[in-house]
Amino acid sequence: MRWTLPFFIAIFFLLATGRAAEWTLYKVGGRDFVTLENLSEFYNLGSVRRANNDFTMAIGQRSLRGTANSVEFYINGLKFNLSYPITEVDGKLAVSRMDLTKVIEPVLRPSKIKGAEKVDTIILDAGHGGHDRGALSPYGCEADFTLDVVRRTRALLMQAGFKVVLTRSNDTFISLNERTRIANRYTNALFISVHFNSGGAGTGLETYTLAPRGVPSMMADGPRVSDFDQCAGNVNDAQNMALATATHASLVVRSRMFDRGIKRARFVVIRDIAIPGVLIEGGFLSNLDDAKLVAMPAYRQQMASCILQATMNYRRAVGSQIGEVAGRKSDGPRVEIPPFRTSPGITSGEPEVVIPTAPATN
Repeated sequence: MRWTLPFFIAIFFLLATGRAAEWTLYKVGGRDFVTLENLSEFYNLGSVRRANNDFTMAIGQRSLRGTANSVEFYINGLKFNLSYPITEVDGKLAVSRMDLTKVIEPVLRPSKIKGAEKVDTIILDAGHGGHDRGALSPYGCEADFTLDVVRRTRALLMQAGFKVVLTRSNDTFISLNERTRIANRYTNALFISVHFNSGGAGTGLETYTLAPRGVPSMMADGPRVSDFDQCAGNVNDAQNMALATATHASLVVRSRMFDRGIKRARFVVIRDIAIPGVLIEGGFLSNLDDAKLVAMPAYRQQMASCILQATMNYRRAVGSQIGEVAGRKSDGPRVEIPPFRTSPGITSGEPEVVIPTAPATN
């Protein structure tokens, strides 16, 4: 399927009006789930069409699709990696309450995010530097490529009227903790860390945002006790996902590189910051085709243009909240739990994960 950037932006910015609705929560393995039918009704996406383990629901240009027992999930054609696999409950497929609130809701309705601050500053973080060269290719090293991208991006952002801060402006080593300290000096800001990937036969683009509390990092071998630690960046879970969506969509649509999806991790630079942030991986330097592309100045300029577009799209997407909160520190999204019922003999849980209100209508 071919997309255009305006096509995806139009979908990303769809606003919703409200009517009364209920969620029915099912407990599976100690975790709350909602059925796809419940999801489709709430977001007015029509009937759930299922073919064996695959499903899709769509109305007009809005769509959700995925596969049972998989974390791969597509919203309006863009790939996301859920925290938990799609699960079958009483013959129906269901998505976790965590993924409903932390992925689907902020992507489909970014204008509903509460606590989103007015954005006037962008902190650009060029990965690696100095003695840390990062990933290597026959055409150069990651540290040089990331610095070139952020310099190009700074010029575009400044022309657009943003204040821009670089965590490093030359080939020097800056510790991860120092990078977060730089970011935390600013409010009304976004943090974007630029990297390039390496490893095996990998190819394509991926974007990382902070894993919500209690969710395993996709870069870890499995669940850890530390997954339940509250990180500074978790106060902006919804904003993080909206920024990741805007960034990843712009990169994928314009570059047409393989879409590896939006993923969750606890990298220090997105874990310990108090402003919304993402980390992007702009291709694999270990893949000859990707490496050739990254080595081209035109591709790095395109990445810079994508980052500019993403910041402007994010600002537009959450814009309806800005007038209410500009100038004060975000307390993070807070939404009241709507009426819900549990299936017989099943109790609800996950008290820190509240589910959205005011479903969508055409």
